[in-house]
Amino acid sequence: MKKFIVIPLLLMAFLCASTVVKAQQIPQYDFLEVIVVQKANNRGKVKRIRVEEQESLVGKGISIKQIEDFETTAQLLNYMNSSNWEFLDRQAIVSDDNDPVWMSYIFRKQK
Repeated sequence: MKKFIVIPLLLMAFLCASTVVKAQQIPQYDFLEVIVVQKANNRGKVKRIRVEEQESLVGKGISIKQIEDFETTAQLLNYMNSSNWEFLDRQAIVSDDNDPVWMSYIFRKQK
């Protein structure tokens, strides 16, 4: 008699636990850093865009050469957006008035 009560209760507990675990999965992201060097006193004109080899680029359909050929940050942001990379953050390093501005653009894409 107890088996008839215990087995359905255990089955219901297992089913409920599996849905809770599935609902709490954390999305996994690939992150990509793009370095943009801009002239300091020339309205942000891009001198150079540099991308290091990163594991997040493997099999993603975007190329380092194509990114490094862009002449403006607008082209970079449009390209990354069209490739489904989400802009996450930008940090700038300025050392002196006449020195170039180094900016780090961080993008993420869901795995």
